[in-house]
Amino acid sequence: MSAPMLDIRDLHLSFKGHTGLTEVLHGISLHIQPGERVALVGESGSGKSVTARIVLGLLQDLPSARITGQVLFDGRDLELMSSRARHALRGTAMSMIFQDPTSSLNPVFRIADQFHDVLRRADPSVAKAAAHDRAAAILAEVSIRDAQRVLNAYPFQLSGGMNQRVMIAMALANEPALLIADEPGTALDVTVQAQTLQLMRRLVEDHHTAVLFISHNLGVVREFADRLYVIYKGRMVEQGPTDAVFADPRHPYTRALMAAVPHLTGGGIPEIAEASPDFAAPLVDHEAEAPS
Repeated sequence: MSAPMLDIRDLHLSFKGHTGLTEVLHGISLHIQPGERVALVGESGSGKSVTARIVLGLLQDLPSARITGQVLFDGRDLELMSSRARHALRGTAMSMIFQDPTSSLNPVFRIADQFHDVLRRADPSVAKAAAHDRAAAILAEVSIRDAQRVLNAYPFQLSGGMNQRVMIAMALANEPALLIADEPGTALDVTVQAQTLQLMRRLVEDHHTAVLFISHNLGVVREFADRLYVIYKGRMVEQGPTDAVFADPRHPYTRALMAAVPHLTGGGIPEIAEASPDFAAPLVDHEAEAPS
């Protein structure tokens, strides 16, 4: 097996406040192979998004943040890199699709100008005309037929689904090795969301891009991810191949998450008992339990 594209080892994160340090991540470990789609699953506040922000290098320079452990990207330790070096990785070697495309795009600049800025991160000398042609070609990849109209538009002139496709195109424009997708499509209606995820799956397969897919939607995760990690209150509680975890969820919290998915037949949604001592059960690793 090749070396992981992303390898997080025993990651701890604390924030300094008036009353001292508050730890929000407790020994997180995960890895993603090149071209692999891995999901990080948990309810709101479980630590999914702060993990992604550490990978992107967005928290390392905060005076209030205390980070220990290792985050290795393509063999390089992000914690040992300078701020400038981490900044250079964003938008080139790694990129991110945010949850709400409308608020992620700058409302006062045309799509073409924002595409140009993205492409300049990888090639500062790229001419505006060449960037425009490259942007049009990328938009065609995400099934936008009237690329010229979209490039000349402002974000508020486009639908939510169209803006999401623009965000996906921008994220993949510089052919990153790692794509982080934070609840993509959540702000869209279910039909457009399904189309967006199907499109994203095809594109990452075509470009052989590794994906860290952050979600609380188990149905989407089951269709999209090769492997998944379940996180609860800043701790990994279960991990393994997606099919194996869904077929035999072992940790009480994983079972509670799956039981909380609404069904067409009704029956109500059970509450997740926040203080349940059962949720402190040790990590369940389906890969470690698999026969060799």
